[in-house]
Amino acid sequence: MAIATEQIATKTPLTKEERMVIVASSVGTVFEWYDFYLYATLAPFFAHLFFPKGNDTAALLSAFAAYAAGFLVRPFGALVFGRIGDLIGRKYTFLVTIMVMGLSTFGVGLLPTFETVGWLAPIIMVTLRLLQGLALGGEYGGAATYVAEHSAHDRRGYNTSWIQTTATVGFFLCLGVIMACRGTMTKEAFANWGWRIPFLVSIILLGVSVWIRLKLHESPIFTKMKAEGKTSKAPLSDSFLKYPNNKYALLALLGATAGQGVVWYTGQFYALFFMQITLKLDYQTTYMLIGASLLLGTPFFIFFGWLSDKIGRLKIILAGCLIAALTFFPLFKQLTHYVNPALETFQNSTVITVAGNPKDETFNLFVGPWSKFTELDRVNDFFGKQGLNFTKVAPEAGKMVVATIQGRNATTGEVTTTRVEGWSTASEGALKKALNDLGYPKEADKSKVNYPMTLLILFVFLIYVTMVYGPIAAFLVELFPTNIRYTSMSLPYHIGNGWFGGMLPLIATAIVALKGNIYFGLWYPVVVALMTVVIGALFLKETKDRDITTYQH
Repeated sequence: MAIATEQIATKTPLTKEERMVIVASSVGTVFEWYDFYLYATLAPFFAHLFFPKGNDTAALLSAFAAYAAGFLVRPFGALVFGRIGDLIGRKYTFLVTIMVMGLSTFGVGLLPTFETVGWLAPIIMVTLRLLQGLALGGEYGGAATYVAEHSAHDRRGYNTSWIQTTATVGFFLCLGVIMACRGTMTKEAFANWGWRIPFLVSIILLGVSVWIRLKLHESPIFTKMKAEGKTSKAPLSDSFLKYPNNKYALLALLGATAGQGVVWYTGQFYALFFMQITLKLDYQTTYMLIGASLLLGTPFFIFFGWLSDKIGRLKIILAGCLIAALTFFPLFKQLTHYVNPALETFQNSTVITVAGNPKDETFNLFVGPWSKFTELDRVNDFFGKQGLNFTKVAPEAGKMVVATIQGRNATTGEVTTTRVEGWSTASEGALKKALNDLGYPKEADKSKVNYPMTLLILFVFLIYVTMVYGPIAAFLVELFPTNIRYTSMSLPYHIGNGWFGGMLPLIATAIVALKGNIYFGLWYPVVVALMTVVIGALFLKETKDRDITTYQH
């Protein structure tokens, strides 16, 4: 391992050039994350506009599938733009990515609905999501590499941690714009056309971001390498077909970014969806709580980036993954207790069973013309929309589905059992009446929310996020040689975040529906985070003392 000798570790403050690089890179990246998160945050509101009516959970899952499509394509963006970045430079590459991202986001604001153009609506939506994913796949590696290659050796973790704040800041900006729109118009107006405004105003942010980035100069390390003729002629094959670079790319994915990705998306996105969709907390209160936790937690990206310069990157990342995996289940259960105690009480006092044959379940991750929904699917969908746990039992002879609800009547105090066969308008009404008679809380009572404890739990989630995400950019930059750095670090990062992390809302929602338990989706991030801890601890080594201008594996 080569130790850094070309840069003397000093205690001098940030140079003017370093500040300019950090600000310019961060502002542009904030805008890209704002663009990317708009869709994720608004999906529960406009899902029904772009997919067929008849199954709300299926429409939401389809919206998440389109959302996930943007994440799935991110590694391909990493390959395309990573290669360009290693061949012609960092600056011009992420100028292109920001243009693609900005124009695609603006296009979402102009989308026609399913009612207007039929299946062409979701096709156009997915196409725009794919373009966004491609752009974001090239953005992060360029920004992180650019900042690191401008930084003094003893400040790489600190400087690159500012890039790590951009995802959270972009998400927070996204929430703020949406709340401003919803606060100035009726619910109906926002549902009909108001949701388009946050997408359309992004064109202004795009102009500002491009103007700022045009002021940047190329990375000095890349410029020197190019002048010496040492750039890679084939960054893709050098990164992923040559040993040991390909080994480190795989280890970076399984031993660092996969766990980092699921911890991040659980702490920020899944917590938001869980409170709003499962716990029935109104959107404004949910946004306020998530926004407050972001404000409190964001400085810790910088703290853990700074700390990684002192004690190392890897141990902080793996510690965050381990602690998160061990505490997600109890913390989410406590979130239910403090956000919607009435729902928790109802769950504990009510027994719900659904009798049906698993072979009759035709759960669809993406709704299309081919989609079919059985009566059993409809019943599962009904209870899922209520945020209720239910137990699946063996089918009854000759019956497609039988739902049973047992609990104590809220008015008389008597224990009652309601049995409903099949699915129809009448049976749906019978199920709703049975739940209402037992005192089912249709929404969280804001007066009963324990705000300090809820905020504390969300803050803890953010601490996990900052532990795994704050040092990751410096770690990945230091893991790979300069001539293939952009390509090599971008692919494992975007598979870890785009596939393992970005698929989390879709996979977790599907697991919950499959098992009939609102917490079962957490098994996905827990298992992935524990895998990362084991592989990272066994096969990866610390990188903070490596010389990023001469280091080779």
